[in-house]
Amino acid sequence: MVAAAVICAPGTAVAQKPAILGTWKFDLKQGDKKEGPRTVIVRPDSSASYGSETVRWRIIGDSLALALGGEWVNYRLKLKGQRLTLSGGDLTEPVTFQRVGPPSPRPDSIPVPPDPDDVPG
Repeated sequence: MVAAAVICAPGTAVAQKPAILGTWKFDLKQGDKKEGPRTVIVRPDSSASYGSETVRWRIIGDSLALALGGEWVNYRLKLKGQRLTLSGGDLTEPVTFQRVGPPSPRPDSIPVPPDPDDVPG
């Protein structure tokens, strides 16, 4: 999981938090007819929660991959300021979220789902 990236400068290493961490709300300017989660929480432990679902996430280049149904689903990711837009994957049109705060902790009773790459097939 890409929960933290390391940027190496000569003789130093600095840990950097991924920019997508936080609590995100569906951008209501898109209208109420869109289906999908209204609030998404993206945590540094590689988990993301929406509704009663908790999934694993990973950043790959300019894409956000979510472990859904035992496989990775890739979405094009565009992050500008406090707005996150996802497109592609299983979406019929882009969906935009607004960051409303930091991520809440994942309850201990909810495990981080397995990484599909680590599940024996």
